Amino acid sequence: MKILLVEDNRILAKNIREYLTLKSFQVEVTFDGIMGMEQMKSHHFDVIVLDINLPGKDGITLCRELRASWDNTPILFLTSRNTSKDVVAGLGVGADDYLGKPFDFEELIARILSLGRRSVSNKTTVIQIEDVEIDTTKRLVTRNSEIVDLSAKEFDLIQYLAQNRGTPIDRQILLEKVWGEFDAYMFSRTVDVHISTLRKKLGENIIETRKGFGYLVN
Repeated sequence: MKILLVEDNRILAKNIREYLTLKSFQVEVTFDGIMGMEQMKSHHFDVIVLDINLPGKDGITLCRELRASWDNTPILFLTSRNTSKDVVAGLGVGADDYLGKPFDFEELIARILSLGRRSVSNKTTVIQIEDVEIDTTKRLVTRNSEIVDLSAKEFDLIQYLAQNRGTPIDRQILLEKVWGEFDAYMFSRTVDVHISTLRKKLGENIIETRKGFGYLVN
């Protein structure tokens, strides 16, 4: 599971990262709101752990802007601002959970795992994109109600993009999530070839190239 931690207390951020890494999480850390938003826009994360009091751009603003862009990545506020009024404000802008400081590391992990499971279970089994319908349970894709013949990797790729629709996903993440590996040769060719094939089969407008960020389905 890939986690983005946005926390300006560098000592605390280091401790959280080390602990989560020991528990087999992949953790990216930023120390201010502006860099946090850049990470959110350019990479896919399974859960975002977000402080509220941040330099550059506060956590409430970050959460509000992320939800306004139709990004539904689970967000856990981890903050010393933990009065009932603060909790209501955080959940009101779209956060999924709220944990006050000081906190227990095991509880933090439990909250993250719960959000990750909830995110997976909330993935719809049938995704409609213009005239294309993706049934993730039957692993079936139709276009104008006609079955489209896709290879296993082509299906996995369009499914991953569709389940994260609205979020640009870069090539490296696609290789890791769809192919389960990454090397320089694959980075330069494999994703682009499969994207090109999918566009021919599903329509040129289904998958957008966002220069500098990756591919996305709207």
